[in-house]
Amino acid sequence: MTTPNKIPRQSALRRGFALEYATLGWNTVGIVVLAVAATSARSVALAGFGLDSLIEIGASTVVIWELSGTGEARRRRALRLIGAGFALLALYLLVQSTVVLATGFHPHHSALGITWTAVTAAVMFALAAGKARTGAALDNPVLKTEGRVTLIDGLLAAAVLVGLVLNSTLGWWWADPAAGYVLVYYAVREVREIFFGEH
Repeated sequence: MTTPNKIPRQSALRRGFALEYATLGWNTVGIVVLAVAATSARSVALAGFGLDSLIEIGASTVVIWELSGTGEARRRRALRLIGAGFALLALYLLVQSTVVLATGFHPHHSALGITWTAVTAAVMFALAAGKARTGAALDNPVLKTEGRVTLIDGLLAAAVLVGLVLNSTLGWWWADPAAGYVLVYYAVREVREIFFGEH
């Protein structure tokens, strides 16, 4: 079996670009789907996940920019941009989830949201695995970090899915904003790793 370090660099670089373009394409479609689902269901978790998809688009764009050049300064700037995006996501979700819980706002059932988040979770986990392998092959901290962003995107999709299903099946309206708090936790954790971790 081929180990990450034995993958030719140019082949790994092409794979890195392909993975990022696939992520860009999926999340671009996702923003539209999530906007429709969030509006019809009045769901803060779906709206937050749509914002997360927008941030993932920004993160993928940053990685494509970084893979196109070299230099430690370029890598540090790319990591900071990804971290700033997550900080904005955490702030938005914290405010929105708190307002929804305080006012007792009840989201509606969303078959579209449930279907999209279920499929997205599977797609993001597959993309994250590919990015982890390719980032290791290139010894590229930006691609490896963005791979963790993609993994978190998959985890967030799963968390939102659970909230939507609980709301639809058991009427647990608070599960929707609670899922928003799960997103806050992961976003803050990633911000801390990017700005205060080994990078």
